[in-house]
Amino acid sequence: MNATHINNMNYKELINIEKLPQHISIIMDGNGRWAKKQGGTRIFGHQHGVKPVYDVVESSTEIGLKFLTLYAFSTENWNRPKIEIDALMNLFISTINKELKKLIENNIRLLVIGNINLLPKNVRNKLLLSIELTSKNTGLTLVLALSYSSRWEILEAVKLIASDVKNNIIDAYNIDENTFKKYLSTKEIPDPELLIRTSGEFRISNFLLYQLAYTELYFTETLWPDFTKNDFYKAIYNYQTRERRFGMTGEQIKNSTR
Repeated sequence: MNATHINNMNYKELINIEKLPQHISIIMDGNGRWAKKQGGTRIFGHQHGVKPVYDVVESSTEIGLKFLTLYAFSTENWNRPKIEIDALMNLFISTINKELKKLIENNIRLLVIGNINLLPKNVRNKLLLSIELTSKNTGLTLVLALSYSSRWEILEAVKLIASDVKNNIIDAYNIDENTFKKYLSTKEIPDPELLIRTSGEFRISNFLLYQLAYTELYFTETLWPDFTKNDFYKAIYNYQTRERRFGMTGEQIKNSTR
């Protein structure tokens, strides 16, 4: 099979719909480098990063994915230049205003994880309204990680647990993995089976550190604005070719599926 044929392959046709991951998360990386190659600003790159968001959301609904989480803005991103942050916040607002009707029409539920109290009031209010208006939808759950960091999330969970132990709501000796998960911002969301990161970087970047314990990782050189539906399907196909062991041996996995 030559390289041209591989590049032109329709990966959607190769996906086994019966074996889809329930939850896919994506670190959307490379907007700045893409813009630099085009001779534009970072803001120009962020603007062109919106289309692949539409594409992966549309693809997810087409194949029947249950959960899709997009890492849109980290707590560390607040350290970027103010002009870039302001542009991103305006982009969030304009995108939500434009797409809210489509979310409702396509039965998509919106959720947000992260320290949204740090977001500008107009952004926060628009997000909360969109979450409320889509709360009854039963199709894809689209999770936006905004002003999010996993270390922040874990520390917040520890503080909440400590408070409940102090107030005799829970017993410290009875805290287990299931208890801890209930205090995370992802308590309504299953752990992702597949994480995709674009742009060729091999890092998790403080994203869902607790939840990614047994997640399959997929890295691609493609910069986010160039990420297509077929790239998304390719990642899912690659996931489906892997053997997920969860600490067991390959032989144990084979015997358990017989």
